[in-house]
Amino acid sequence: MIIAIIHFPPIKAGKEKEFLEWFEWSNREFAKLKGFLNRKLLKPKVGGTYAAILELESHEDFLALGASDTHAEAGKRVSPLLDGRPSPDLYDVVMM
Repeated sequence: MIIAIIHFPPIKAGKEKEFLEWFEWSNREFAKLKGFLNRKLLKPKVGGTYAAILELESHEDFLALGASDTHAEAGKRVSPLLDGRPSPDLYDVVMM
């Protein structure tokens, strides 16, 4: 299993509701892809920006998701809502 922690840049002023709607839509779409296990949105308690935890069966599934038409469409839809680009950190699950 691989975990990606996606760090979102700041959301543009007045776009948070649209961002949350985008996340719900993109979750439904990503769930259709091979190897998808789970995706959660995290909101910081104080300051900071949103992050997401994405769980996939393998690193290959992560690469396939990133190369998918679904990912391209999700990026196109979220880009106008953010001041910058999301960035992932990848982790292998070594113990549960």
